[in-house]
Amino acid sequence: MTSFLLHADDLLRGGPWAMRPDRPRRVLLHLFAFVVLFGVFYGAVMGSFGGVAGRRALQPVYSGLKVPLLLLVTFGLSLPSFFVLNTILGVRSDFRYVLRGLIATQAALTIVLAALAPVTAFWYASSADYESALMFNALMFLVASVAAQFLLRRWYRPLVAKNPRHRTLLRAWLIIYAFVGIQMGWTFRPFVGHPQAETRFFRQEAWGNAYVHVAEIFWNAITR
Repeated sequence: MTSFLLHADDLLRGGPWAMRPDRPRRVLLHLFAFVVLFGVFYGAVMGSFGGVAGRRALQPVYSGLKVPLLLLVTFGLSLPSFFVLNTILGVRSDFRYVLRGLIATQAALTIVLAALAPVTAFWYASSADYESALMFNALMFLVASVAAQFLLRRWYRPLVAKNPRHRTLLRAWLIIYAFVGIQMGWTFRPFVGHPQAETRFFRQEAWGNAYVHVAEIFWNAITR
């Protein structure tokens, strides 16, 4: 356990552990373990809004499972198009290092989310408004994502120094990942779960345009 946490600490410091060329399989297993374990932890806290008694008991379980699922599915859907872009721009030979950096970024994101979990729990104890809870969790994901991007840029520096095209590709990755991630977040909802609604893993009306609904939620929250 101590070694596991030390590896997590080294990852947040941008240390070389995640990029080591030796034992790549073991490193990747550690990174995916971070995504799952820390993602489940934050998701469980995220789903505790409105209490966990009675019919709400399963919501933390569902949310805990869906956070790492959201990140991994978004990553998996974004990766093929990004691989094609790397190939078109002639830097496919660097993609092994690129892939390691992207996976490490996912792991770092979940570690930051887990560190923000007590803040989320404190917010829940201070406010009973459902839409405010949605916006607060969106803010926590934004904070974790920004922190992870700083680390990704650090891991990308050797690549950019080798070939400036990687700078353009890094921006392309952020656009692709954000575009897919917002839609996947809408598809996998509810993550928080309305206290008065039936507890479900997916909502019946799972599909729809995420961007329209996110804009409506944001507008309702600021005009209330």
